Amino acid sequence: MGGLGAPEIILIIVAILIMFGGKKIPELMKGLGKGVKEFKDAQNGETNTASTTTSAEDKPKV
Repeated sequence: MGGLGAPEIILIIVAILIMFGGKKIPELMKGLGKGVKEFKDAQNGETNTASTTTSAEDKPKV
């Protein structure tokens, strides 16, 4: 009941290469990196104002 060893990791990498091909992997990693960054920013309370049309400062006070 050990963790993942070198043979298992190599097998996983080969399977990913077969499924997605060599050209798609950099795009997948870029998307994964963006997702992780957005997740960390959300945990820290930061928001991406480029994705929203109005910010908290633009909303009228009630």
